[in-house]
Amino acid sequence: MPKEQLDDKFLTPTKFSAEIERLVHTSEGLISYIEAVVTYCQENEIELETVPKLVSKPLKERLKNEAQRLNYMKASSKGVLPL
Repeated sequence: MPKEQLDDKFLTPTKFSAEIERLVHTSEGLISYIEAVVTYCQENEIELETVPKLVSKPLKERLKNEAQRLNYMKASSKGVLPL
């Protein structure tokens, strides 16, 4: 089996993140990063438990910011100056 075909069968963090970005951008703001991850996993029969291994650093930051904005997790207080 050629290397390209073998690579296509395995989902890497780079491929996963690219697919999530594509879903979010093609929806034109209709779905969030969190929804895109869940949708992608459902459509491709990927268990959500395996997602942490597939999330790249930039995607992790986008998911974290979105979760904080939606109050799904506390905002970190690192580097925030009191006003």
